[in-house]
Amino acid sequence: MYPRWGRTVNLGLDGSSAIVVGGARGIGAAIASAFAAEGARVGVWDVLPSTSAERGWTVDVTDPAAVRTSAREAWAHFGAVDHVVFAVGIGSGKFGFPFWSLAVEDWDRVLRVNLIGAAAVAHAFAPMLAERRTGTMLFLSSVAGQIGSQTDPPYSAAKAGLINFAQCAAKDLAPFGVRVNCLCPGMIQTPLNRFVWQAWADRQPPESRLDYDAWAGEKVQKLVPLGRWQTPEDVAAMAVFLASARAANVTGQTVNVDGGYVMHW
Repeated sequence: MYPRWGRTVNLGLDGSSAIVVGGARGIGAAIASAFAAEGARVGVWDVLPSTSAERGWTVDVTDPAAVRTSAREAWAHFGAVDHVVFAVGIGSGKFGFPFWSLAVEDWDRVLRVNLIGAAAVAHAFAPMLAERRTGTMLFLSSVAGQIGSQTDPPYSAAKAGLINFAQCAAKDLAPFGVRVNCLCPGMIQTPLNRFVWQAWADRQPPESRLDYDAWAGEKVQKLVPLGRWQTPEDVAAMAVFLASARAANVTGQTVNVDGGYVMHW
């Protein structure tokens, strides 16, 4: 449930509309719930069914024509769309160290979903947002896109590309009053995080293999200065803040919700 601490600050999102791409589960579902808790009307796009929104669309972001059609339908349904959140993320499903242990073919779908899919969504909504001269876009990247995580190089590269694309989009849309930012979750217990563990565990000899809780707990203690997991609700709280007028001068930024994992000195 969002928020864990109850609604304590009115972010002024009442009556606005938000599309959360990848909002059927995990972080995306938490973000969809967060917008709804702030009084926004929420639509979810996903390849899975969703129960956390006023309206759901089955959308494959690797199909640009379907993305364009769904964007027009969403705009017509809500009258306009104020906030677009791209919360889609897939990995290669393999442990990628060293990178040449993967095949080049392992890169294709990861890039098409995580990066080209984000571009397709941005292309579909940007002209409409620019015409209204208001609105926000938010892309969920990852700390892996900043540190070059060796666990899954295709995923890391795609998320790094997403950070750069968000900066390009922010510059292009700034004259129209539309803000674009990136949000980077850290260590979160999501299905994707478990896939990373499984890919690692499958390559270990029995005597070196750790169960998920032991493996993940060790990583959190080693890599996260605050020494604790982040949660989907932590990310959702930042997502709705960045959509609000309280972040009116925040654009082109990469914001980490990572317990201090990535620190730029």
